[in-house]
Amino acid sequence: MATRKPSNPELAAAAKNLNSAAFHIRRAVNQKLDELARTVAVELQKAKKTAMTKGGQAKRRFDSLLKTTEARLKKVNTQARKSLHGAVAEAQKKLVTAKATVARPAASKKAAVKKTLARKAAAKRTPAKKAATKRAPRKAAA
Repeated sequence: MATRKPSNPELAAAAKNLNSAAFHIRRAVNQKLDELARTVAVELQKAKKTAMTKGGQAKRRFDSLLKTTEARLKKVNTQARKSLHGAVAEAQKKLVTAKATVARPAASKKAAVKKTLARKAAAKRTPAKKAATKRAPRKAAA
């Protein structure tokens, strides 16, 4: 269908100006929308980066917390081992002391038994002393 030419030249100029204005408005709106899309994309990138950073910070915090917890666990484990070894060493010392004290009385008892046996043997070797007999009192001469 063919376009109709307006009979009024002022209307034709106004239509041309409106067409040109619409073209410029469309271009300006498209540019603004593109600029807005770029701004939104940049903001989304920033938000994503921030979220990743926060996630990274959270991960780093968790890792550091885990590391300190592992260090504490290792320290406690080392202290427990030292304590256990100390307790075992102390128990061994007490055991050695107890064995020595048990062995000493047995040795002293053996020595006492040997002494008594030696005395008895010595008593048997030496002749027994005769008991002194009482003499009858002498009568005095009258």
